[in-house]
Amino acid sequence: LCPGSGFISTHRACGMAAVWQQVLAVDDFEEDPRSQGARGHRRSVSRGSYQLQAQMNRAVYDERPPGSLVPTSVAEASRAMAGDTTLSENYAFAGMHHIFDQHVDSSVPRLQFANDDKHLLACCSLDGTLSIMTLSPPPPSVKLTLKGHGGPVTDFAWSLSNDIIVSTSLDGTLRIWNTEDGRCIREVRDPESSELLCCTFQPMNNNLTVVGNSKHHLQVVNISTGKKVKGGSSKLTGRVLSLSFDAPGRILWAGDDRGSIFSFLFDMATGKLTKAKRLVVSEGSSICSISARSWISREARDPSLLVNACVNKLLLYRVVDNEGTLQLKRSFPIQHGSQHVHSIFCPLMSFRQGACVVTGSEDACVYFFDVERNTKAIVNKLQGHGGPVLDVSFNCDESLLASADSTGMVIIWRREQK
Repeated sequence: LCPGSGFISTHRACGMAAVWQQVLAVDDFEEDPRSQGARGHRRSVSRGSYQLQAQMNRAVYDERPPGSLVPTSVAEASRAMAGDTTLSENYAFAGMHHIFDQHVDSSVPRLQFANDDKHLLACCSLDGTLSIMTLSPPPPSVKLTLKGHGGPVTDFAWSLSNDIIVSTSLDGTLRIWNTEDGRCIREVRDPESSELLCCTFQPMNNNLTVVGNSKHHLQVVNISTGKKVKGGSSKLTGRVLSLSFDAPGRILWAGDDRGSIFSFLFDMATGKLTKAKRLVVSEGSSICSISARSWISREARDPSLLVNACVNKLLLYRVVDNEGTLQLKRSFPIQHGSQHVHSIFCPLMSFRQGACVVTGSEDACVYFFDVERNTKAIVNKLQGHGGPVLDVSFNCDESLLASADSTGMVIIWRREQK
């Protein structure tokens, strides 16, 4: 681990070259002969989706017990909107669409498709750079490499209009980038000279970004001026590792490496943060990822929070009041004991029967879970990575899923066409 950061050191690559060769030798993997070329532009196709087939058919939905979360008549309407397909059919992926390996010598802790975009995505790396990649027109390519940080890049976020990316680094700086030409518009240094570990935009005001550091502090920063917002700071019990706003931008949740999730009320007029609630998930277990969703399906409209903590489980919480109080709703078993693993809600789940979440895992797999199944919740499982999968991201129409791992490999998975 990098001292005091909680992030994987770039010097502990776990035999990345050997792992890379192992991944390329997977039986179900064949290389497109047209893809031979420069590193970072490897295009590949696989024959298998690695989907779990056992008992994942429509009968599971038809046999829901009375009082389950999805009322039958309304669920049928949702099923019609989704093309009369089951959740497992919706999330059947045909295999690898493309592999990016420009960061293969260093871990890729975060990646994200641009907002409302099918083909543009970005990732950050512990090698100190970020990449902006495009999948169309083919072949997929690295559009820009963002260079300037003096240390591993720990997190980044797209602005709502995708014209700006903000990034944090162990070098103690927040950088603002122009996504058209890759130019660094502004560098904001942490006043405490501490390592910056996470960041997120205020969803209703992209002039404001919230940053978490290794000295337990949260800070709201005006990226137009590079200055801290008065009253926009607070302190957690440990290093701030994860942040997420609710959709209206009124509640901010922050997770630390001591196992706590704090909720803050955000004043839209002033940018002031007011600490509201604290939940101890597991004492001493890092809260690596927080993702908020105002409602998870057409029939189950509870505001929800998806949490990765180092407790070998993916946790789903219900938000029970307007102060961000959390109540555990479901948990799903995954391998997660030490790495910074992240998860997401599926963007189109609101228009389908059921609700699905996707997570990375330390067993090098990507897991899809139906949050409304009481048993056999795994909808799909993707294999192909050579190390712990740290982050996952859907494009806007769910036709593609991107996943990144600790060996620096980014895989783009293609949804099966019906």
